[in-house]
Amino acid sequence: MKEIVAIVNAYDALDHATTRAALATVVRVEGSSYRRTGARMLIADNGRWVGGISGGCLEGDALKRARLAIAQTKPTLVTYDTTDDDAYQIGVGLGCNGIIDVLITPLDPNTTNPVHILKSCVEDSRQTHVLLTVTNAPGVLPQGEIIRYEGRDSLNGLGDEAAANQLAQTVEEHLAQQKSAPASVTMANGQTLEVFVEVMLPVPQLVLMGQQYDVYPLVRLINELGWQAVVVANPQKVSQAMFAEATSIVQPDAFQTIAFDAQTAIVLMAHDYKTDKYNLPKALATVAPFIGILGPRKRTDKIFAELTAEGLFTGETDRIHAPVGLDIGAASPEEIALSIVAEVRAVLSGREGMSLRLRNAPIHDHP
Repeated sequence: MKEIVAIVNAYDALDHATTRAALATVVRVEGSSYRRTGARMLIADNGRWVGGISGGCLEGDALKRARLAIAQTKPTLVTYDTTDDDAYQIGVGLGCNGIIDVLITPLDPNTTNPVHILKSCVEDSRQTHVLLTVTNAPGVLPQGEIIRYEGRDSLNGLGDEAAANQLAQTVEEHLAQQKSAPASVTMANGQTLEVFVEVMLPVPQLVLMGQQYDVYPLVRLINELGWQAVVVANPQKVSQAMFAEATSIVQPDAFQTIAFDAQTAIVLMAHDYKTDKYNLPKALATVAPFIGILGPRKRTDKIFAELTAEGLFTGETDRIHAPVGLDIGAASPEEIALSIVAEVRAVLSGREGMSLRLRNAPIHDHP
C-alpha cells in the first residue's frame, strides 16, 4: 500500500495540462521475479516515474513503452521473458528467470482512471478491496479498465450471465485465499475474457499498548513500512514527536473504539506488570490474530496464572506471542522493534519466520 500511496500522491501533484502519464501494473508472473503481481509504476511522459515493476531491469524499457502508449492513448500488454539465456534479453543480467506481463495504461485525468480507483482504496485503507483489471476482453470491455468488485452484481457490465457467474466464483475463491492472480473465462461469443484479480488487504496495523521510550523506534519502523501505528497511552505522557509519527493516539479507556481486524497486531509493552496484566484480557477480547507481550517468559507465565485464578483467562495461547519478536539477538530498542515487526509480518503472512535458505519451496506462492 505504501507504493500505491506514493503513486497517488505523485499523480495528484502532476500538472495535467502539461504532463501526461501512464500506469504500469504487473498482472502476471511465471517463475521468479523481483516484484510480484500488483506491483505498479507511475510513468510520466517527462521521463520521471514512481514505484517499480522489477529490481531495475525492466523500468527503462517500460518508460519507452509507456511514452508510446501515452502518445497513442492506447493500453498495451507487454510480456518480458527473462528465462531465455540470450544475453541481450531484458532482465537476464539480473537473473530474474521468469515471465512477467506488464499492463501499461495511459491515464486520462478527465475520466475515472485506475489511479482514481486506487486513491479510493487508500482512503478506505482498513477494508479489503478486490480489483479486477481487464487485460483482454475483445469487444466487451476496454483493456486496462478496472472493475471494483463488490459482489456478483459488479460484473453485470459483461452482458454475459454465465461468464459473470463463473468469474464471480473464481474471484470469491481468490478472496477466500487472500491471493491475487490472473483469471480467465470464455464468453458466450467464444472470446476469452482475461482479468487480473487483485485482493488488496488492509495494511497491517500495530496497536502498541505502552508509552515508554522503546515505543518510538517501533512507531518509526512501522511508518517506514507504510503500516499503521496506533499508540494506546495517555496523551499527556507522550511527546509531540509521537503525535506527529503515530497514526493515532488513543486514550486507554477508549481502547474499544479501535477498529480491529485480521490485519491487526497488538503489542503489550507498558513495562508495568499490572498494566500488561490488565490489558491482556482486553486484547484477547478483540479479533486481532496477533497479541505480543514484551518481557521474559517467566513474567508472562505469572500473568497467565493470576488471570486464570481470577477467571479472566481460559488458557488461549495460540494468538499470544511471548516473549514477542523473532530470535535475532536483538538488544537495542531499534533491534527489538525490528524483531517484533518481523514476527508480525511472518504471522500475518502465515510464515514461520525462518531463514529463506531453509525453505524447501519458492519464496513466493505461485497461483
